[in-house]
Amino acid sequence: MRSVTCPGDFGRGYESARRRVSQLNQLVHAAPPMPCLRGSDGTALLRGPPSCDEHPAIQRDPRPSRCVSFSRDGSLFAWCNGDKVSVVNTADGSVVSTFDLPKTMLLEFSPLGRVLATWQLYSKSQGDLQGEANLQLWDLQSGQLLKALYQKKTEAWCPSWSDDESIAVRSVNNELHFFENNDFNTIANKLHMQKVSDFVLSPGAQPSKVAVYVPGSKGAPSFVRLYQYPLFGGPTAALANKSFFKADRVSMLWNKKASALLVTASTEVDKTGASYYGEQTLHYLAVNGESAVVQLPKNGPIYDVAWSPNAAEFCVVYGFMPAKATIFNMKCDPVFDFGTGPRNAVYYSPQGHILVLAGFGNLRGQMEVWDVKKYKQVSKPQAPDSTHFSWCPDGEHVVTATCSPRLRVSNGYKIWHYTGTVLRRQDAGELWEVRWQSFPDGCFPERPVRYQAAPGELGSTQAPPTQAYRPPALRHLPATASSKLHEEEPPQDLRPGPSAERCLSKSALKNQKKREAKKAAKQSEAPPSPAPTPAPACNSQSGPTCGDPETDKKMKNLKKVKRDAFVFVCV
Repeated sequence: MRSVTCPGDFGRGYESARRRVSQLNQLVHAAPPMPCLRGSDGTALLRGPPSCDEHPAIQRDPRPSRCVSFSRDGSLFAWCNGDKVSVVNTADGSVVSTFDLPKTMLLEFSPLGRVLATWQLYSKSQGDLQGEANLQLWDLQSGQLLKALYQKKTEAWCPSWSDDESIAVRSVNNELHFFENNDFNTIANKLHMQKVSDFVLSPGAQPSKVAVYVPGSKGAPSFVRLYQYPLFGGPTAALANKSFFKADRVSMLWNKKASALLVTASTEVDKTGASYYGEQTLHYLAVNGESAVVQLPKNGPIYDVAWSPNAAEFCVVYGFMPAKATIFNMKCDPVFDFGTGPRNAVYYSPQGHILVLAGFGNLRGQMEVWDVKKYKQVSKPQAPDSTHFSWCPDGEHVVTATCSPRLRVSNGYKIWHYTGTVLRRQDAGELWEVRWQSFPDGCFPERPVRYQAAPGELGSTQAPPTQAYRPPALRHLPATASSKLHEEEPPQDLRPGPSAERCLSKSALKNQKKREAKKAAKQSEAPPSPAPTPAPACNSQSGPTCGDPETDKKMKNLKKVKRDAFVFVCV
């Protein structure tokens, strides 16, 4: 198929036009995304599924790499093997640039691939009080150093760029420094706030917004504010403001259209003692000034939050195990409840048409694949001991991996089709990282959701039905409803409409009807309760009421003794 060519020099817009042409070429060719493997046996790029063998044009580097990175459009790949930093073209493996930076620990491309940021550990000698600038920004076209900066911490080490690279921002001593057009020698603007702890620059087109977090101190609440660049001055400059208590740290997440922000506030310790994980609350802010606390129906920690790529809804996994998962709209109203299950993570496909609920870490690796439009479950595969999960940009495949140092045994990866079929399984001696090649939005259109398992030589690993633990003394007896450890909640469609049961599967709907019929039968079989009879008033102050003269006499004498004792004490 013929590639799109650039007809000439576009002047100042030439670079952006060239990037658009590159993206169009990727759309035309639509090559499968490549996974990158980094481990003790070196760094390798694989061809995309279904082949999944090593890329013929990019040879494996046998030396262990400290870090790898793809450019956002996937055209460039960089890695550091302890000797140098190499940047190659993913299409043919040609070398774009090399840098003599053997101590590089982190790499990151700017959104358009014009700048490569490298970071190494900060160090200084005895005679050098200031130390060496450990954050370098390189121009990939010329290979020249744009700026060397000091960055001691790994948190937020890399500058944040807007999607068109017209703005870059980094935090320096309670200030946000803004740079324009990759000119890092001149600070174009500043946002100064006392004790700024974190910030997030919005994605999407201009104008750019920035969310800043300031932790509370001395009884004052913490707060998050939204600003539009460069309108920072004045008390009413903030687009939205949300203050809250009980926040040792926060995580902030913009939706794709930069119209709203989700803030998860966490404390290290739950003072009520209800949770080992501390305490979490979820807050919503919109650029139109609206803010709210997202009300979660079940108590417990918030495990994960994810925006849908359509930017109109988000999913939250929360509550004590078995955890609930719920989709909310932009008004923070629940739309669909997935019920309860062993899960602690949520992942939307890049196209937003499929959602995966998973239970990794201390859970057994069960995954629930859902069709988001029909709210129907597609498959339920299981990937035990997984420490990594990510969607392929094509929206058809996922990868799960067991990586070191989280788990040092049984390292390896699996590439799946979302219907539960394993397409490739590979064990590794020591696997450190698995990463998909990035692609621009729109390269892989949304495809109809399939419910039949895709063909594959390795088959599928559907999760077996889980059963509650039963003591050995009861295992020979038939199971009853009372033997369940937890009461399972089925999925519920919370959208207004006449049929709230349309989302349930046939088995779930059948079980729900059985429970309702059993409950109704119990209520109909219960015998009518007899009318309560008044208790004999033996302690009445009036005459005998118990019917037995001897009992009445003893009660009367006992009351007299109590009364005389009370009078004696008072005197």
